[in-house]
Amino acid sequence: MNTATALEPRAHMRSVIARIATGPEYSKDISREEARDAMRAILDNQADPVQAGIFFIALRMKRETDDENIGVLDAIMEATQSATADADEVAVLADPYDGYNRSLTAAPFLPALLAACGLPTVATGVESMGPKYGATHKQILRAAGINVDLTPAEAAARMSGAGWAYADQSRFAPRLYDLTALRTTIVKRPVLTTVEVLLAPVKGAKKTHFITGYVHKPYPRVYALLARHAGFDDALIIRGTEGGVIPSLRQDSRMYVVHDKGEERLVEIRPTDIGIEQEVRAPLIPGMEEGSELESHIEAFDAAKVSSHAAEAGLAALNGRKGATYDSLVLGAAIMLHGLNKADSFAAGADMARKALDSGAAKARFAA
Repeated sequence: MNTATALEPRAHMRSVIARIATGPEYSKDISREEARDAMRAILDNQADPVQAGIFFIALRMKRETDDENIGVLDAIMEATQSATADADEVAVLADPYDGYNRSLTAAPFLPALLAACGLPTVATGVESMGPKYGATHKQILRAAGINVDLTPAEAAARMSGAGWAYADQSRFAPRLYDLTALRTTIVKRPVLTTVEVLLAPVKGAKKTHFITGYVHKPYPRVYALLARHAGFDDALIIRGTEGGVIPSLRQDSRMYVVHDKGEERLVEIRPTDIGIEQEVRAPLIPGMEEGSELESHIEAFDAAKVSSHAAEAGLAALNGRKGATYDSLVLGAAIMLHGLNKADSFAAGADMARKALDSGAAKARFAA
């Protein structure tokens, strides 16, 4: 046994911090086991809050290693409640937990659309999270009339009927959620921001897939590594707007695909290939022009109001109304259906998505 991990929790935290928080030249990496035990101590309230804050900041400043990421993930997976759905496979869709503050995201309506196309899907998230404090899946779905307070067992049960659900971190990983105030205090994105999206509150009876977004180039490799470690069979890591799962409507993008826990493979995404011709990257927030000065926009940002607008736009798209939100759903569903082998091509996936929207099948799933 590693002597450091045999220490009592606070002594272990002191030992870890003494090594990771000694500046850019002298900070040392810690082992997977040490990172896991430190994270366990934080989740169990056995670490002083100041120590916990220093732990997260120091890891970020020196940059987390793969072993440190895996160790932290191991600890929060141990503290996660999960249920298995009565469905052979389930996709876990993990958008940015801090939400959207530059656009009206259509992503909260993707699980219902994917379910209508034969892919049971659960979305995960929280009420609100920094640093963006944007409009989240939970806020938007609640504004659209959906129950956003399901236990993992209740979310799994919805897979038999509606084929989709939303699961909130406060229900499937309450001890992790209890760190929200600490995360707000330390301001910067901790390692938790990277690893928490890998939690699966609902799993498939045979296969579980992982879908997430990214912006920065280093993340696809990291997410692919963590997805394999977390036990996901397949993964789609999509370069989307605001780090989400839906790419730009007017620019080419890319995603990395992992099949059967193998290596990640780059796939190019071209909206024009599936008949999408839009002048905007994503649906615009009413009253906000694309490219608006971000600082002034953030000062006036009202997450509740934006969530209401996003809910209205999403429900209209489910009713077949054409526009940027409708196209966002088609694009997102097309790449996910093709990426997870539910459609032979992007074009075939887009056809499936449009048919589900125009026929009312996606709307019926959403309301089920």
